Amino acid sequence: MIFAEIETLDAAGTYLAHSIKIAEGRLGKGYRLTETDLQNLVRAGQHKVTTLRLEAGDLHEDIAAAQLAEAVTAENITLKEAFTGRCNLYSTAHGLFLVSPEEINQLNGIDEAITMATLPAYAVVYPGQMVATAKIIPLAAPARSVELAGRAARLSVAPFRKKRVGLILTSLPQIKDSLLDKTRQIVARRLQSCNNDLHTCLVTEHSSDAIAAAIQELRSNDHDLILVFGASAITDRRDSLPAGLEKAGGRILHFGMPVDPGNLLLLGEHSSVPVIGLPGCARSPKLNGFDWILQRCLADIKVTAKDLTSLGCGGLLSEIVTRPQPREGTSRNAALSETALLPAYKITALLLAGGQSRRMGELNKLLQPWRGKPMIQWVVDNLEQSTVDNIVVVTGHEAEKIRAELTDDRLDFVHNPSFAEGLSTSLISGLKAVPADSDAILVCLGDMPLIDKNQINQLINAFDPENNAAICIPTFIGKRGNPVLWSRQFIPEMMTIKGDNGARHLLGNYTGDIQEVPMNTDAILTDIDTPEALKNLQGKFPEKFPEKSAEKLMAKPAGGFSDAG
Repeated sequence: MIFAEIETLDAAGTYLAHSIKIAEGRLGKGYRLTETDLQNLVRAGQHKVTTLRLEAGDLHEDIAAAQLAEAVTAENITLKEAFTGRCNLYSTAHGLFLVSPEEINQLNGIDEAITMATLPAYAVVYPGQMVATAKIIPLAAPARSVELAGRAARLSVAPFRKKRVGLILTSLPQIKDSLLDKTRQIVARRLQSCNNDLHTCLVTEHSSDAIAAAIQELRSNDHDLILVFGASAITDRRDSLPAGLEKAGGRILHFGMPVDPGNLLLLGEHSSVPVIGLPGCARSPKLNGFDWILQRCLADIKVTAKDLTSLGCGGLLSEIVTRPQPREGTSRNAALSETALLPAYKITALLLAGGQSRRMGELNKLLQPWRGKPMIQWVVDNLEQSTVDNIVVVTGHEAEKIRAELTDDRLDFVHNPSFAEGLSTSLISGLKAVPADSDAILVCLGDMPLIDKNQINQLINAFDPENNAAICIPTFIGKRGNPVLWSRQFIPEMMTIKGDNGARHLLGNYTGDIQEVPMNTDAILTDIDTPEALKNLQGKFPEKFPEKSAEKLMAKPAGGFSDAG
């Protein structure tokens, strides 16, 4: 390809290297110039332009990106139309994303003009979630390089398959029934997060003979995945649980794995059916090594001893559940004294900022100035001063304006193109972007600027899923408000919400997991979604509020439903 500055009148059929704005409109980078464009450019005083001219063997960036994306696409992956040299790939199934890091490295080393970025291998994905993007760096790429890159890798999604899953719980005299029931519930929720249900649960004594009999019973009833949770941790291949597997006619494939928490996992099989001895940390809903192995089994991916031993790089997941370390206050602001001793959970704030502000009239409530900055910026600042680890901002209505106001590069943005269909679409878009290692999601609304860092930290401090505090809700004089902190175990169910609804209707299903957190102000109940509410907010801080007529806003039509964000 030929990249050069040339006379404008000689540029017909070439591609602009840089965007140009003229009276007739903006001509974007990569735009193919026509004779009409050249006349308009000359009239605008643009007598020279920097362009790209394709040579034999070159592909335009959009064509190259589309060809590469199509070449690497395999099962349960679809792609969108290429634009500005980028083609995005999306999952069409709920399952595990399959990609080889070695193949992607090889692809990215073929030609510096060609790049591909993907989610990590074995990431849990949902329909409509972006899993990879093919990007051409310059305005064109050699066709031969694109062809070679397309041969280098294959991307696919292995969907979760329905399994007949059996769970064996062993018991000792000192084990309470409540602990066994809690273990069963947590295992069942893990299965539900992978589109499965717990079919059978057997409770037996902690002996090799009893375990062997239970395994044989499950196999005789055609269970095709067997999970065994011992009353005490496995310490050796000759311990009760592995010995019971061998007595039942099964075999041990590997004991132990380089994942922490999750070291003491046993991988075995009985008549070609996987048998997994669970590590003690699986009693906690926090991510641990068992999750990785369970997900692969439910996606029909055979797990071998070599697979287990290869998990060490990236296998240090978090502080160990049974001996948590104090958080050192490094999440967002290490200087905050109140973060000195906090539970070792990773929290992602999901800030819903895609609503249409219909009750505010013609104005976007999130962009209205208050005390010197837009309302949405107050919410972001309060989150950044708290102990949340990540902030994901979901945009929709007037997305460009929202992003223009929020320039902090620590924010992660995701756009919801279906924002007009209701709150649920923004919630789901945001959930798809939650990092895989997050323990909980703080669902926040963009029109609640009075909630401060201390209230946010109160919710985070209360989060304790191991002790029936998997959902933390702020209250003021007994009335529940926002934001709400959810354990990630509820994500699969939250992904099923439809219409203009949030996740609150799910609360009735999990009353035993709810921790109400009393607050000392009504900020958690105060959303600024009407002209009246904005006027009241102005009244609280009149000395700093920029000149803006609340009476004028109140004259606007109120609109329809509250889109809450």
